[in-house]
Amino acid sequence: MTDNLLYYGDNLDVLRRHIKEDSVDLVYLDPPFKSDRNFNVLFAAKDGHHAAAQIQAFEDTWHWDAAAAKEYEDTVERGGKVSEVLQAFRLFLGTNDMLAYLSMMAPRLVELHRVLKPTGSLYLHCDPTASHYLKLLLDAVFTPERFRSEIVWKRVTSHSDAKRWSPVHDTILYYGKTDSVTWNPIYVPHTDQYITEKYRNQDGDGRRFMLDNMTSPNPRPNMMYEWKGHASPPKGWRYSRETMAELDAQGRIWYPKDKTRRPRIKRYLDEMPGLLLGDVWTDVAPINSQAQERLGYPTQKPEALLERIIEASSNQGDTILDPFCGCGTTIAAAQKLKRRWIGIDVTHLAISLIRHRLESAYNGQAQYKVIGEPTTVEDAKVLAASDPYQFQWWALGLVGARGAEKKGADRGIDGRLYFHLGDGKTRQIIISVKAGKVQASHVRDLEGVVRREKADIGAVLSFEEPTRAMRQEAAGAGFYDSPFGKFPRVQLLTVADLLDGRGIQYPRTAGVNVTLKAAPRVRETMHRAQLELTGCDEP
Repeated sequence: MTDNLLYYGDNLDVLRRHIKEDSVDLVYLDPPFKSDRNFNVLFAAKDGHHAAAQIQAFEDTWHWDAAAAKEYEDTVERGGKVSEVLQAFRLFLGTNDMLAYLSMMAPRLVELHRVLKPTGSLYLHCDPTASHYLKLLLDAVFTPERFRSEIVWKRVTSHSDAKRWSPVHDTILYYGKTDSVTWNPIYVPHTDQYITEKYRNQDGDGRRFMLDNMTSPNPRPNMMYEWKGHASPPKGWRYSRETMAELDAQGRIWYPKDKTRRPRIKRYLDEMPGLLLGDVWTDVAPINSQAQERLGYPTQKPEALLERIIEASSNQGDTILDPFCGCGTTIAAAQKLKRRWIGIDVTHLAISLIRHRLESAYNGQAQYKVIGEPTTVEDAKVLAASDPYQFQWWALGLVGARGAEKKGADRGIDGRLYFHLGDGKTRQIIISVKAGKVQASHVRDLEGVVRREKADIGAVLSFEEPTRAMRQEAAGAGFYDSPFGKFPRVQLLTVADLLDGRGIQYPRTAGVNVTLKAAPRVRETMHRAQLELTGCDEP
């Protein structure tokens, strides 16, 4: 089986360099875009001289700047419908952040179209601020004939806004690469009202049924015959004599007392798959503050939403791609439904969350490769030089820690790691990450922060080997004494140590690290209906 792949890096570069043409069965993408906060800013004119645009977790930073302008020019110079649409956007919008967003999305959508198999589909999740622009862009990439549905997902029950209709939905644009896409119809349970109105009849054993027509909608001369005293319908019966006899023997035909009326077939409620799902989804609840699957990622979508999309547009063993995979909901759903998957994200925060999510949900049994992360000290130095913030997240991720919020001065704290000992009290480890030279004063500073924060352990993560003075300073801090043994109160680890698998020493019992919220453990069995839908074998 092809390895599941998790890429760290710019998705455009990853798609062009690593993902083969016609190799993916389903693409789902939810590009970072917070219209509730950035709506007005997105349409403000820009002069094109801002710093390079970056996509960072928790913050949308699509800016019209030199990088966006180059992306626009490169796409326009390629010609074709995508070029024409972008030029029209610029004429209408001017050079603002919305144009930057569309200019950055255009080449990525072109690449996603390229990697899709002929039977593949793409679902783009967005909101009404940009959905109309994105639909025109997708029409240019896929052609208008390949548009299949615009799904409305009711993501919240209400939204406080007294000056307009309350915005409560997202839009999911669904396109197929060809007319022959993979499609598995999805059914949802009938409502109580529908059952009461349509399934009014009951057999002696209490089984509910509705009566359905048995006459043919089209002329069928060979089906024109009398049946048990009932004359043939003008166009004939829907079934042959042999089938009618079988249905009669099974008690599935209802006969009226009045011979002028026609027999009808019984449709039993417990044999019906349910109601064929439409393009308005109100039955998938958003992730609330108490949801078990909530991982603290701001744009996290419910797994049920992704499971529905994956079940409808792929089969077991197919490959699912999410180029903005965030905290990994698409990956989690694909793994659960026995699909192969490819995830791409530009932040080490996302990579760390996904790793932890798979680890906690599958107890280390999920098989995948991470590509693009540093695997040597030299690789880590390159990352630190090019993006110190991402280097910090990468280093913290290796020890299972969470980065500190950077609101104002960090007060000597780059990350925190929390643990419990079973008495209900939360304990913490303070972490300092040093990409440059290290010295004894850094250890003394950390000791002071540990005391100030009333933490139990402190750790310095660095490139350089600690000096003798640093080791002496750390040794002087003594030990943290716990029921599970003694642990150095101040610990010094290098990048080489981390790459060799060494980590912070602290009491480790089942569930001790509570820094990152654990994903719920995946059940080993699935409902029979889901097995039949996906083609999975019974576990």
